[in-house]
Amino acid sequence: FESKSGSNVKGNAVFTEKEGTVYLEAKLTGLEPGVHAIHIHEKADCSATDAASAGGHWNPTFKKHGKWGDAEHHKGDIGNFTANVDGEATILFKTDEWCIGCEDKTKDILGKGLIVHQKPDDFVTQPTGDAGARVACTAIIK
Repeated sequence: FESKSGSNVKGNAVFTEKEGTVYLEAKLTGLEPGVHAIHIHEKADCSATDAASAGGHWNPTFKKHGKWGDAEHHKGDIGNFTANVDGEATILFKTDEWCIGCEDKTKDILGKGLIVHQKPDDFVTQPTGDAGARVACTAIIK
């Protein structure tokens, strides 16, 4: 992860695929203690200082923004996680709604961006969840 929007957030994320399930493990430091949102965005482009270059949430099935597991959610709507008092967090997530480098463009996460937000996702505000500034960005690449 690259720090964005003047933050000190750093870390890494690893995606692995096994028997049709994609696993995400992300470790972050430099966060404000508390709840933050994490989403997959449209582009693997973290060049802008505010990570706006990554585009909006990845939404290949044109659904409303929402909470993972609800009837409607973007494929990129991973959800919220909590940073401890030292600003550290580990995110573990798994799904069969993604793939790594497969032919299905509604599932393939390669070439997308992974963004950590300043605030929690409210799961209601369209299309972003009102999660605030983009404080860290990384490209999902092999």
